[in-house]
Amino acid sequence: MQHQVPVPNAESGMPPPPATGPGRPAGGDPGPWRAVLRRPRAPGPLTLLLATALWLYALPRIGFRKMGDYGLLDRLPVTYHLSLLVLTAGFVLSLRRAATAPWWPAAHCAAMLFALKAPPAVLYDAVRYPWASKHDAVVDTLLANGGLRPDAALSGNMSAYDQWPGFFTLNGGLVRAFGVDGAAVYANWAPIVLGLLMMPVLVLIYRTFCRDRRLVWTAVWIFQLANWVGQDYFAPQALAYLLHLTVIAVVLRHFVRPGSAGRLRDRAFLDPAAAVVPPPTGTGQRAICVLALAPLIAAVNATHQLTPVMLCVCLLALNLTRRHRNVGLLAVAALLMLAWDLTMGRPLFLETLSTLKESLGELTRNSRAGYAGQLTGPGPELAGTANVVMVLAITALAGAAVVLRRRLTRSALPLLLVSFAPVPLFVVNDYGGEMLFRVYLFALPGGAFFAAAALVPAFAGGRRDRVGAARTARHRAAAIALPTVLSALLAGFLPSYYGKERMYYTPPAETALVTRTLDNAPEGALILATTGSFPQALHRYDSLEHWYFAEQELPENERMLRDPAGYLADGIPPGVTAYVLLTRTQDVYTAGEGLLPADGFAGLRAELSASPLFRTLESHPYGVVLEYRPAPG
Repeated sequence: MQHQVPVPNAESGMPPPPATGPGRPAGGDPGPWRAVLRRPRAPGPLTLLLATALWLYALPRIGFRKMGDYGLLDRLPVTYHLSLLVLTAGFVLSLRRAATAPWWPAAHCAAMLFALKAPPAVLYDAVRYPWASKHDAVVDTLLANGGLRPDAALSGNMSAYDQWPGFFTLNGGLVRAFGVDGAAVYANWAPIVLGLLMMPVLVLIYRTFCRDRRLVWTAVWIFQLANWVGQDYFAPQALAYLLHLTVIAVVLRHFVRPGSAGRLRDRAFLDPAAAVVPPPTGTGQRAICVLALAPLIAAVNATHQLTPVMLCVCLLALNLTRRHRNVGLLAVAALLMLAWDLTMGRPLFLETLSTLKESLGELTRNSRAGYAGQLTGPGPELAGTANVVMVLAITALAGAAVVLRRRLTRSALPLLLVSFAPVPLFVVNDYGGEMLFRVYLFALPGGAFFAAAALVPAFAGGRRDRVGAARTARHRAAAIALPTVLSALLAGFLPSYYGKERMYYTPPAETALVTRTLDNAPEGALILATTGSFPQALHRYDSLEHWYFAEQELPENERMLRDPAGYLADGIPPGVTAYVLLTRTQDVYTAGEGLLPADGFAGLRAELSASPLFRTLESHPYGVVLEYRPAPG
């Protein structure tokens, strides 16, 4: 009985069978096709089960309560790293059957997301990222007041959250629906939940331009490894980013103008891995799609300040192509953004416009990371270096694919434009020292796709001439390069994501100290701290005033440290009850981010505690509370 040789394509990841004989070339040499026929089955659940066992064994052995200078990096046991390597190996093997069993690459992607980002959610007894606690405070205040106050003048710029309340109203509903005390109960699970929701959106985007499932799932994998930027936590940006990508996915898939594809529907012209351009949509269909997308775009505007700008910039870039030119959709997105900015978001919008004059064109300042832009300490410095290396690695891989796979680049040009579109925003504003991270985040989907294209070559034939031999050599090189590069990206992710973990985890005793102090403060009291990056910093933010006196340039802080008591006393208004809160998390943050010089925080605490202008209310190893006692007269 003659065996049926499957007819492969770019999706299957197999070279086409030779024309001579039933699956074998003339001359008796089976060639690469025999290797395909004998290719072992994908490991399926075996690698998943082994990785899960190693991860579960490692989990209770992660010493997060005793982190040192390198954050969580030197507290992760060997078995944790082994679980990640097993997942990587299983993913690479599962790509062999990506066309016939796509659920295995998908399962490995979901498992890697969980393995990388779930340890804080499972282990921590506090909200990861101390500044995330202010989002929980906004939800609590919204539920307590029963409404929004977008025009209220709230300390710490907190009125912006009432002006863009989409994320908080959603979580207010979830808190009520789950019957929990607050959003802090589930806040640490946000990266996992949002990451899982992101996966089908990314697949839809990538499948629009690529029919090779190996490349598609490799792009999803690289996206996860390169998404170290820390904007998927419990915050409005994370939700708005998911909605933004959903809009982009629909536009790329369903807003193709008739007659715009040209030769991009001719397989002879396309890269073997490229998908043909989706079917065109008429004017009426696109109008209906605009109406369907309008609520989603409105939700983006109600959730976050910057993401609508990114969305409009991306839609503008797509209008530069004949394929996705749709002025009506761009106009709707721009009008919805302006309507929100001039009504609900008017106070912050006008304030931002007033600052554009001094930030416009300041490329160096706008592209720096954080307030001081100078990370200090072994862990933060290693994390900063890893960040740069990861960005350069993704850029180099994507650039190589753009140059070497020009036919794929031509068909995926809209995705390339969407990736480049946010870059000019460096010219406009620094977004509180975060513009660098936001531009990278919005460029990442396209960057991950083209980086994967550099690592996953398309099988284009089984000829035994020089061209076929060269292709075979490239495929063999890719078989080595793919696991090597994925392992290197994994090694870069860990310091990028966990290198500054001492800033991100807060002991419960410190949280209790801050909460107790703010609960006991009278209404209208002024709370002083070096930075707002400590737990419960904005608890009762609608009743208290705040001054984070070290969130400024390092030279100004050095001047402040010469006479900290006098510096603070000069800034406290007469007749105001004021408290100074100095905690362990502030110490770690101000040192790591370069806000204060080495030992600056310890000197500050000692000077203020010894000053007759301040009375010590509580003093612990993890924090001190001082009350301002002005001199008579």
